[in-house]
Amino acid sequence: MAKGSTARQLAKLSRRERECLDALFQRGAAGGTVNDVMQALADPPSYSAVRATLNMLVEKGQATYRQDGPRYVYVPTIPADTARTVAVRHLVQTFFNGSAEDAMVALLQLSDTKTSREALDRLTRKVQAARKEGR
Repeated sequence: MAKGSTARQLAKLSRRERECLDALFQRGAAGGTVNDVMQALADPPSYSAVRATLNMLVEKGQATYRQDGPRYVYVPTIPADTARTVAVRHLVQTFFNGSAEDAMVALLQLSDTKTSREALDRLTRKVQAARKEGR
């Protein structure tokens, strides 16, 4: 699936579908059952509503499932790093007018975040590598 296609498909998900997919991403490769997803939601709807939402994600190709005894375990079909890239790109476009620099500055200015010297050194190396690549 092309990245543009992935971005469009993720953008078309309802709020509840995105919340359920986020819960699956948080569970990692192990995936999650309906109950697992319900526990991850701040204000979960009924069991049947979560199950229906997960099945809708399966129909839309955003999740798949495997049977584990009587339970179904759902997992996202797209890699977490692809979803992360799509989400960050959307965030930068929406809130920072496409400026990755402004987004990075905002992240560094978060008052509840203490950035370690090692993290700053890694960021510096990444910036230098991007500069060498012409980005």
